[in-house]
Amino acid sequence: MSNSPAGGRLTTHILDTAAGTPAAGVAISLHAIGPDGAATLVSQHVTNADGRCDAPILSGETMKPGVYELVFEIAAYFRQNGVTLAEPPFLDRIPIRFGLADASAHYHVPLLVSPYGFSTYRGS
Repeated sequence: MSNSPAGGRLTTHILDTAAGTPAAGVAISLHAIGPDGAATLVSQHVTNADGRCDAPILSGETMKPGVYELVFEIAAYFRQNGVTLAEPPFLDRIPIRFGLADASAHYHVPLLVSPYGFSTYRGS
């Protein structure tokens, strides 16, 4: 059952595991992936002080079944926070491709990240 009367929603939350804090100021783009594999930009966001977007990335009428990709600009985040990275950095842009099967459900895609590793899962 959805928590939103108009349908489901897509959210994210980024935690900087190296610093032990939410990752504020991370640029994120959402792309719809077509049957031919082509990516179409849907929206762009920046995380707030809590490492979250101020509103759902998708919700209501924009929440449609399909394949999507969130791209997290993580090297830029670490650089803006004074972390020295190699050139090229080990992690630059982190793409996470996933499917939305149920437009009435809540899909939460958390990202736990450091300059040298990351993990994700379907959260709640």
